Amino acid sequence: MSGFSVFPVTGIAELREGDDLAEEIADRVQLEDGDVVVVAQKAISKIEGRVVRLDDVEPSVRAREIAGQEGDPRRVEWILREAKRVVRVRAPLVICETQHGFICASAGVDQSNTPEPGTVVLLPADPDASARKLREDLRARTGRTVGVVVTDSFGRPWRQGTTDVAIGAAGVEVLRELTGARDPIGYELKATVIAVADELAGAAQLVAGKLDRVPVTIVRGLDVAGEGRATDIPIPPERDLFG
Repeated sequence: MSGFSVFPVTGIAELREGDDLAEEIADRVQLEDGDVVVVAQKAISKIEGRVVRLDDVEPSVRAREIAGQEGDPRRVEWILREAKRVVRVRAPLVICETQHGFICASAGVDQSNTPEPGTVVLLPADPDASARKLREDLRARTGRTVGVVVTDSFGRPWRQGTTDVAIGAAGVEVLRELTGARDPIGYELKATVIAVADELAGAAQLVAGKLDRVPVTIVRGLDVAGEGRATDIPIPPERDLFG
């Protein structure tokens, strides 16, 4: 069994709408075939113009109720606008289902690492499409065939702390189905699916950090090429025991 390496792409300046992320990456790292380029969601959201101002919304009555005395009703209003469904509320915390089908805090609306005060960053409208585009742009610039994973930090039921997970993917094995395989003593696995894309996201986050403003990380040395979408990862409603 071989190992793998994970390393950050440093020197990328604050990204703005319309910036060429593929160019930024290609100028700073020599990509190899089979690399996985792991990109923080905020980098994608910024270049796609998914940064909004808090003052650009008028909070609804519902937003004001959820915000209470501690929260910002403007931020809550953006959360409600991004949410497909509100799952749980413990004011001012809101757990939502996003339009993509992800269950997460604040529908992915984030006030950290924003370009300037008074703004929030929304999730990309279609993170899988964003990953595909970046993959194609990198191939055009470098001639290399790589995978791309777009990540965000999610909390987890019953466990403290956050970990990065995949919200967009292209050219990588997203879910590895092992059901029906047998272990070394012959036991047949009944329901084992490995979330490969999430594991790539978590490995990259250990190198990128949360406050270091490193939006891109390279995972090298793994055979994880494949097809699949990150939006295939959430458990379908008919199998969700906790929704």
